Amino acid sequence: MRLPTSLKQTMGRMSQYCPWYLQKLGVGKESDSEDTALESLPLITSSVLETHYYSESNPLAKRDDIHCYRTSGTSSGRRKAIYYSNADEEAYIRIKLDVFRAILGTNSFRTAMADMGTGHAEATAVEVFRQLGMEVESISFRLPIERHIERLAECRPEVLYTMPSILDRILQASANPADYGIRHVILVGEIASPVWIRQAAKRLGLDARQITDTYGSIEIGTIAYFSHEHGRYVLAEGIVAEGIGPERLEEGLEPLGAGDEQVLVLSSAVREAFPALRYVTYDIVRDLRPIWVAGVLRQSFKGIVKRIGPDLKHGEKISIYDIEEVVFHHLSDASVRVKVAGNALVVYVYSPAATAAVMERIRDDVESRIPEIGMMIRARLLGDIRVEQGALEDTLYGSAVKNKKIFYE
Repeated sequence: MRLPTSLKQTMGRMSQYCPWYLQKLGVGKESDSEDTALESLPLITSSVLETHYYSESNPLAKRDDIHCYRTSGTSSGRRKAIYYSNADEEAYIRIKLDVFRAILGTNSFRTAMADMGTGHAEATAVEVFRQLGMEVESISFRLPIERHIERLAECRPEVLYTMPSILDRILQASANPADYGIRHVILVGEIASPVWIRQAAKRLGLDARQITDTYGSIEIGTIAYFSHEHGRYVLAEGIVAEGIGPERLEEGLEPLGAGDEQVLVLSSAVREAFPALRYVTYDIVRDLRPIWVAGVLRQSFKGIVKRIGPDLKHGEKISIYDIEEVVFHHLSDASVRVKVAGNALVVYVYSPAATAAVMERIRDDVESRIPEIGMMIRARLLGDIRVEQGALEDTLYGSAVKNKKIFYE
């Protein structure tokens, strides 16, 4: 695929914020050629970002005209810092507005509530709803679940913008969630399966089409939304998507085998303070292909299957590096595996020295490793992170788990 003009322009702007991309990854004068192929550009993997972008020497950290958002850790123990320029922020708001308009249509929604964790989505939610002409309230993740229930009952928002993990806790803590009068739910965050969405809709007295999942990341911004009309996730403006096999990442990952599942790789024509050209998401998507949407050919995929990278979502992002650092602080010799089942997170630890008391300390420290996650657990917006004894040889999950260390149920 020839490099689109929009991505060439993005590369030029990005060079002002990420000069190392051009200088150190071999993308230079040849990128000006009309025949440059997108596939000829280097993949931006987690190891590349750790070396060049998440480093302590990143000059973006010293600029006062940059917005900074922090997320889970790296193999070096540092939390990731993701930077947005003013133009990035404006594009983020514009694209999110377009996506929300596509989701909510021309219905006369007047009120909304944002019940989020932290990060970019939470920081911009109120502004987006206000620009849609809606009255909006935001409730802090620091407040206990009882306060969230009270505010829903008092405000009766027509639109609720939240994460699957928080909606799970709201449904568990509510006698009759349908009484809140919610007419549409927009989700972002953890993977939301169609079965889970149908069950949540039933509890809220909604049709499943009144819950819309969106997909985004702090690195890229809003990426896609689920179109009930097409039964697929449709990519947002300015996103070019590729699908590759995990073996091409040269990180010891096993092939996915026959089928239509691929690692999603994204290039953004609207990001400049992040190297969003062939950025590897480590998300596995199914049936990636273009479809016609309102007369325009748009890239789409059927669903998100799982993640194979070092990060996972539990209210907020937490990485396998964060979890391992806690475990190895308490146990010098241990193996660690992480399971995600729905919105529950389980850490399996194998070590001859893993007593019940040690496991409890590990659980406490893992929960507080990302402060926002610890606050959400104490507020009962998230379930506890379970830490359990694992097996030395786990034949049930095979060698693929040894490579990625995170598996999904």
